[in-house]
Amino acid sequence: MIYLLRHGLDDESKIGGWSNVCLTKKGVKQVSDAGDFIKNNITFNKIISSDVKRARQTAEIISKKTNKKVIYTDLLREQNKGDYNGVLKSNLKNDDYFLGDIRIYDRYPNGESLLDLYFRIEKLLLIIDKWDNDLLVTHRGVINMIYYLLNNKKPDMYKDSFDVSHASVHKLDLKNKKIERIY
Repeated sequence: MIYLLRHGLDDESKIGGWSNVCLTKKGVKQVSDAGDFIKNNITFNKIISSDVKRARQTAEIISKKTNKKVIYTDLLREQNKGDYNGVLKSNLKNDDYFLGDIRIYDRYPNGESLLDLYFRIEKLLLIIDKWDNDLLVTHRGVINMIYYLLNNKKPDMYKDSFDVSHASVHKLDLKNKKIERIY
């Protein structure tokens, strides 16, 4: 069994992606509450976390609550928004690309398309099959793509978005190709 935890609330005035935006106070509280649930309900070996700041902060909070070691990796990063990573959304009010109808194969300038993310996560599933009984700290896009892959769906601009709110916990059973939200 593998468990997935989305990071807590971050500064939503900025584009996340691969940027190092921090958790907000509310985000820290969300993660602390999720940590209590994890500590009392899940047995796992270690924490494997995305290496961007908001995920690192999340992993550190969970590590303190559970006394588990953290390993950081770029494999669990969110979709790379390229030139848009960390940019204030208010600065993009007149940006034709950002406001346009972005299709699943349209790449962010110097970044990834949703289809790139889909294929990256498809490869990731082959790797995490070896990470048995671990807690992965990651992002909405990554968890959503796992839902898409296990439900044999192609991503369509998150029109079929799954319930992946901040600090939500999901149980992933790769052997039976099942994923479900448990917190």
